[in-house]
Amino acid sequence: MGDVRSQVLLRGLLGGVLAGAAPAFAGPLLMVPALALLWSVATRPRVSALWGLLAVLISHRWLLALHPLTWMGIPASLSLPIAVGVWLICGGAAALLLLLWSALARWCFSSQFGSGPAAGAVLLSVLWAAAELLLEGSPLFWIGLGGSVLPLDRPLAGLARWLGSGGLAVLQLLWGWGLWQVARRGGQGWPLWVVSLVLAHGLGAQLLAAPDATGMLRLGVWQPAIPTREKFTPERQQQVRQQLAESLQAAESLGVEALVAPEGTLPSHWSPPEDELPLPLLSGGFRWVRGQQRSSLLLARPEQPRPQPLLDKHRLVPLGEWLPPLPPGFTQGLSAVGGLEAGASSRYSGTEFGPVGVAICYELSNGRALAAATAAGAEWLLTIANLDPYPEQLQRQFLALAQLRAIESGRDLLSVGNTGPTALVRADGVVQRLLPSGEAGVASADLHRRTRKPAYVQLMGQAPSR
Repeated sequence: MGDVRSQVLLRGLLGGVLAGAAPAFAGPLLMVPALALLWSVATRPRVSALWGLLAVLISHRWLLALHPLTWMGIPASLSLPIAVGVWLICGGAAALLLLLWSALARWCFSSQFGSGPAAGAVLLSVLWAAAELLLEGSPLFWIGLGGSVLPLDRPLAGLARWLGSGGLAVLQLLWGWGLWQVARRGGQGWPLWVVSLVLAHGLGAQLLAAPDATGMLRLGVWQPAIPTREKFTPERQQQVRQQLAESLQAAESLGVEALVAPEGTLPSHWSPPEDELPLPLLSGGFRWVRGQQRSSLLLARPEQPRPQPLLDKHRLVPLGEWLPPLPPGFTQGLSAVGGLEAGASSRYSGTEFGPVGVAICYELSNGRALAAATAAGAEWLLTIANLDPYPEQLQRQFLALAQLRAIESGRDLLSVGNTGPTALVRADGVVQRLLPSGEAGVASADLHRRTRKPAYVQLMGQAPSR
């Protein structure tokens, strides 16, 4: 009995470690075996919860880079405990979800369910995918099974044109269940399992072909590489203003239609001197609305004294941007800008550069919102972000999500980050790195504009608005 229990525990431990290492690294090569190990302990709630805990603690270990928080006014003695606490809360949330999923698995694989193990596996997979889609629109930065496919497996990701990220999650879960059944039966059934893999990848590769372009757009990108912990000092603010002027001049020499700058670049009440804006500037920045501050995408034009707000950030980071009532001394939360007000949920914006779907920072994880923006007429996608002080691990995960969003929507996606990733992602998921991570610079990107809408986008266009 002791050996059986230890084997079950080891399968949960190993599966969680593999699942945590899969996103933005090995994709299905690790995730499918990890899911097979999860299915092997699916009726053991505590072991399944351990699988979920380890998967998120490993994949989201970049959260520990929040420390030190002293620059935000957090006492040094609390900085590390807060960073560790946020990390553990995320892992604990995953453990709770897997605990509930496992409890449902017990019922599905019991005699009371009555439809057989295969039907139970399908039901559990669909419910998992539905939960992932709900979490995509939550305040969490959620990296689900669908997002873990990339960057390794673009052919499989091509199925997102029809199925979205939820469909990719269902497929991996069913392959994991199938692999577990093959292992249980001593290899019986492996040809069917392999054939399903081959057929899915072949169909996905066919679906990757980008829709025909209807126009071109040449934009400049500016990666300031400004340490967030220093950004709001008077010295840095003066440097940013000078660097912006120089970057605008460099972009003008590249023959671009506008310069794009990342999230939070422009401070509140910013206005450019007339001689410092030789071309339009699309930039993240802050603005005040009815006494409350918002993080926004702003458009500044040479002929206008004030930037025009195009779209406000809707999904705010708990504690980092959205603040519950806090004790004295904690009014700033875990960001330098304090509390923000959320904008409208729509990610669609009509601009002089064509209709665009916009994700500000981790809104990129919400595929349904960008698909709805594409259904509304967006011809290209833009994401602006500030991922400093997090390590490059988060940038790889972010770029993998950008690939998935581009493939789902059939749109070119431009990503501009403070320290990266600054890249152009083609509609077929091919990534063109524009600037090295962590280095300041200006570059140009030639985007294709498209109007034809893939099946998944059409489906999201018919879904009820949130």
